[in-house]
Amino acid sequence: MANSSKPPGIREIAEILRVSIGTVDRALHGRTGISDRTRARVLKKAEELGYQPNLAARALKLNRTLSIAAVLPRHISHFFDPLRQGIRDAAAATVRVSASLQFHDYSRVGVGDLDALQRAAKKEYDGIIFLPGDSRSFDPLIGKISQAGTAVMCVGSDAPGSARIGSVTVDAVVSGGIAAELLSISLPDRASVAMITGELSTMDHAEKLRGFAATLAVQAPHISLLPVLESHENPREAYRLTRALMQRKPRPDGLYLSTANSLPVLQALSELGMLGKVRIVATDLFRQLASLIEAGLVLASLHQRPSTQGKLAFETLLQYLLEGRVPQRVIRLAPHIVLRSNVSLFSAQLAAADHEPESDSL
Repeated sequence: MANSSKPPGIREIAEILRVSIGTVDRALHGRTGISDRTRARVLKKAEELGYQPNLAARALKLNRTLSIAAVLPRHISHFFDPLRQGIRDAAAATVRVSASLQFHDYSRVGVGDLDALQRAAKKEYDGIIFLPGDSRSFDPLIGKISQAGTAVMCVGSDAPGSARIGSVTVDAVVSGGIAAELLSISLPDRASVAMITGELSTMDHAEKLRGFAATLAVQAPHISLLPVLESHENPREAYRLTRALMQRKPRPDGLYLSTANSLPVLQALSELGMLGKVRIVATDLFRQLASLIEAGLVLASLHQRPSTQGKLAFETLLQYLLEGRVPQRVIRLAPHIVLRSNVSLFSAQLAAADHEPESDSL
């Protein structure tokens, strides 16, 4: 039985459950060769006993460098560049174990992402960090990658039906609800609002719509929600859709830009002379958007904290690779509300996202 004078280890867990030390080791470190039922028994008992693995000993036992890949799009850079930096920072801060990090880029969410993940899978990394677009289309591939022994960690959005080990995202339902509340208290009765998103097949975007629509229905039933416009994260499509929307009669009084792909939308509004005439809640932050918030031309933006998402995704994946489990499978961050009164507090985030506009912006 476990000795009360010291924390329980693998040997004590094995004695209590009357299984081999090798069985306990496989269960705790996510290896094959045992049944799901036995793995569940071991993990439950380890949690009950407060088992804490020795990470330094585990790293020495591996006696090799853990290889981790991040498969992310180039567009939209003011979101994905800070996300990459958060992953880099977490990798640089790793202690007691050697971890290599490699990035794989593709064009944008929904364009080249499946091929990029397949190419990364062929390199047989220990772990992969990935943003799933249409989560249903990625479920089979993530399952195949996981069966081959590579752990997949989702970031920015989720694929909950897949074999991924976990996810780190902003709380999308809460983000949508905040956007709806901000617009509802700043618009008159009988106003109308529209939402411009990426793709509703992406879980993050679908959940923002759910939170947005539900909050409007409860808190502002007098405000009409127009049909959602999907830009498919294509800058040209976002620009075209915005011009067509704002030239309709009647046009919406408020806009929720639920994707970070807001630059072409703002450009279209500027060309039409609509900035300042329509209430706008955007997503994330870059210098052009910050300037519009400071000038009172954009009401607010909901910052998704991409750097923090990247950092937590790497740390959670590394913990899984070392211990075979994660303390929290789904991590949802609270969005930061950026307003005219506090935009100056986000100078660090602006510096991290500072970039020239993407060449394919329009």
